[in-house]
Amino acid sequence: MPKNLSAAQVEDFRARLCAVAQERFATDGRDVVTMRSLAEALGCSPMTPYRYFRNKDEILAAVRTAAFDRFAEAMETAVAGAADPGAAGQATSEAYVRFALGDPGAYRLMFDLSQPDQDRYPELVRASTRARRTMSAALEALVNAGIFHGDPELLGYAFWAALHGLVVLRLAGKLPAEPGFETIRTELMGLLVAGARAETAAPPPPRLEKARTKRRRS
Repeated sequence: MPKNLSAAQVEDFRARLCAVAQERFATDGRDVVTMRSLAEALGCSPMTPYRYFRNKDEILAAVRTAAFDRFAEAMETAVAGAADPGAAGQATSEAYVRFALGDPGAYRLMFDLSQPDQDRYPELVRASTRARRTMSAALEALVNAGIFHGDPELLGYAFWAALHGLVVLRLAGKLPAEPGFETIRTELMGLLVAGARAETAAPPPPRLEKARTKRRRS
C-alpha cells in the first residue's frame, strides 16, 4: 500500500471495502463477487483492494469476523445488567433477534455461508468462538443454578437451532402476518424453557458423555 497513507486512512479504506463486500457477498454470493467488482463499487483501481487483502476469501473472512464480533458484543452488552440467569437468557435471545433482523446481510454471512479453509483465518475462528460462547453462557448459568436440567452444550444447540430456524423463516418471508413473528417466538421459547426446566430432561447420549469425559481428563 502507498507509504503516504496514515494508519487511520488505511483502516478507513479497509472499513469501506468490507462494508461494500458485506453487501455484495450477501446479495450476490461468494462465487459472483470479484476483486474487480469491489474496486468498481469503491471507485478505485482494480489493483487497490490487493494492497489491503490478498484475495476475496480474505476479505470475506474479515467481513465475517467483524460481524461475529458485533454479534457477540450486542449480546454481551444486553446481558451486562441482567439481575439473574433467567433475565440474562431472555436478554441474550432478544439481542440475538435484534441483530439478525437489524443486519440480515451480516447474519446470513455468519451462519448461512460455508467458507473454505476457515481455520486459515485465526481471527475468524476467535470471533465465531466468542459468539458461540456468548450465546451459551446464559444457559450454562441456568444449569449451574439448578433452574435448567440437562447438558448445557446440548441445550445451547437446541435453543440456537430453534431460534436460528425461526429467524431464517422470518428473513425469507415465510411466516404469516398472524400469528406474527414475536408471537411464534414467545411460544417457541416457552416450549424450550418448559422442556429445559423439566427435571426429567433426557441425559446426554452415551457417545457425547464419553467424549465430554475424555475432554475433561485430557
